Amino acid sequence: MIKFTAQQLVQLESKSITTDTILKQIERFKIGFPAVKLDRPAIVSDGIVRIENSEHTRYRKLYEEKISDLQILKFVPASGAATRMFKFLHEFLKDFDPCEDSINSFINKNKAQELFTFFIALEKFPFYDEVMTSLKTTYDEWHAKADREKKLLFVRQMLEIDGLNYGYMPKGLVPFHRYKDHSATAFEEHLFEASIYAATNNQAKLHFTIAQDFKDHFNAEFERIEKIVEYKTGTEFEIEFSHQMSSTDTIAVDYNNQPIVTETGELFFRPSGHGALLMNLNELDADVVFIKNIDNVTVSSLEQEVGDYKKSLAGLLLTLQDQCFKYLRLIQENKVDEVLKIEIEEFLIDRLSTVLPADYKNLLENFN
Repeated sequence: MIKFTAQQLVQLESKSITTDTILKQIERFKIGFPAVKLDRPAIVSDGIVRIENSEHTRYRKLYEEKISDLQILKFVPASGAATRMFKFLHEFLKDFDPCEDSINSFINKNKAQELFTFFIALEKFPFYDEVMTSLKTTYDEWHAKADREKKLLFVRQMLEIDGLNYGYMPKGLVPFHRYKDHSATAFEEHLFEASIYAATNNQAKLHFTIAQDFKDHFNAEFERIEKIVEYKTGTEFEIEFSHQMSSTDTIAVDYNNQPIVTETGELFFRPSGHGALLMNLNELDADVVFIKNIDNVTVSSLEQEVGDYKKSLAGLLLTLQDQCFKYLRLIQENKVDEVLKIEIEEFLIDRLSTVLPADYKNLLENFN
């Protein structure tokens, strides 16, 4: 039986997590998680809906006709840090010894293909110019340094807190795309994209879920780009932020399934996955919500095409919603005959990809 200290009980209370919840999480770690049993692959006409070109245009126009009367929101999970994205670089800083290894020998010895690709393509990365400017400002006689030292210092300046700190910043605030005259963060790209399909009467509303420690950073980035993006898009932006609720955090355990305790005596928690953000989403009010992860964003040359497909999907959503409401009204008014029952059943299966319960027919007979 795990005994919690008074300090830990106060910590749990502040996070709105009960001791029973912690014990259930630990028990789940012990017994493992059941494997998902797949029934069949999703294919076109069985789980996947293919929208033909003629329908694509029709749905897009339908959405465009209705959008001015709708509350539209773009919801972007953006709390993910760039730590995993740069994992191979963190490993390089930890293990590389410039006194013993050359860059090439380190790559060969560790079969570090990602590191090899990184250095080969270094100048093509969107953050290259910013890191180089910082390096040349920080180090005198930069041009005279050996290539090995330059590469090592580049990674340090890029990742570490004394440099640009990309290794610990949210992915949304790291330079993401490179253009001829500037680099854009993923946060900025989401604004441009939202102006195409999520703007009503030249106004777009976006909601980002972020780590609480970085709210000031996101606000600063919005202040930096707001006027530029509004000028280029003709759209005003309303930005909201929320944080993943600490009550959804998961206890971290060691190899013996014992809770990990920090040096200060507190329990160590990890944020849960994106499923925990359903609580944030449920707090929002809109007619149509577009959900797109922070690093799932395209370059400017493809934004219009992406926007058209987003509009088409929204038009399909509104069409299905109208049909659902029609059936629900008829059910509520008790106007469902045998023919309509079959029609509703086919709609659920064919249009909503619903898998009816195995005992559905028996339930239907009992209902009758």
